[in-house]
Amino acid sequence: MLDRFCSRLIAVEHHSVLTKETYRLEVSRFLDYITEEMIPVAEVKTDQLAAYITKRRNEDGIDSRSAAKAISCLRSFFRFAIDEGIILNNPAATLESPKRRMKLPQVMDSKTVEDLFEKVDVESPLGVRDRCIFELLYSAGLRVSEAAALNIRDVDLEGGVAKVRGKGNKERLALFGMVAASWLKKYLYEARPYIASKNVQGRQSKALFIGRRGKRLSRKGIWKNYSKAAGIAGTPSGLHTLRHSFATELLAGGADLRTVQELLGHADLSTTQIYTHVDVKVLRENHKRFLPKLSLYGKMSDI
Repeated sequence: MLDRFCSRLIAVEHHSVLTKETYRLEVSRFLDYITEEMIPVAEVKTDQLAAYITKRRNEDGIDSRSAAKAISCLRSFFRFAIDEGIILNNPAATLESPKRRMKLPQVMDSKTVEDLFEKVDVESPLGVRDRCIFELLYSAGLRVSEAAALNIRDVDLEGGVAKVRGKGNKERLALFGMVAASWLKKYLYEARPYIASKNVQGRQSKALFIGRRGKRLSRKGIWKNYSKAAGIAGTPSGLHTLRHSFATELLAGGADLRTVQELLGHADLSTTQIYTHVDVKVLRENHKRFLPKLSLYGKMSDI
């Protein structure tokens, strides 16, 4: 049943492979739970689902966002169960999703990003690869999964464009700058051939970024390498911070929300709008610029 459900996610609901795996894991946890409680799928009630979510929050420590995602997984699963003729009504339909707190994304200024990148040891081919990945993530505002999924043919060095497959397997064109392009050239012409020469799999791989064994570099591999560099640089930021910083700098430089939305690959403009709340420095400068009388009231410390 779980396999059929996952097949439906791809074929009918058109979710990505990553989303499918997330749903599989959550539904698998739920099925284990009702098995322990000796509750058949056909007899699950809304209050039992609520008890399961409460258990996840209390024992597994999941936050509101993860709880909402778990509820979404369960709703999808029971829609599948209805289509399969297992149940008549969706017990998860009336589950109330917890309100999510809007958390401002963590960002770094360009100097901090540059200092972090400088900590990557580019004397080795793997170091050149990692520097190339980080530069591309920052310059194009890519998600980690998008960078990991890139093939060699997806990148146009001369045009500074990469064909990216984002959430829901949607394609978009991502732009990158000259610095990222120069590191891509160094990687493609020097580092990657050396890494690929170590095994047959590497020589045959179409993946842009490969590991020492020739296989496509995974998201976890990229995260691990970034964490190492961030630790050396003394920066507590996560890898997704590069994407946040990209968006914030675009808006601070005068880019409109629609442009940033397209570059980030956001389906909904409201997702992009969170970046308008980030740069307090820009807000303060504009506040003073358009309200010059503010200076007449002195400094806040004098009040």
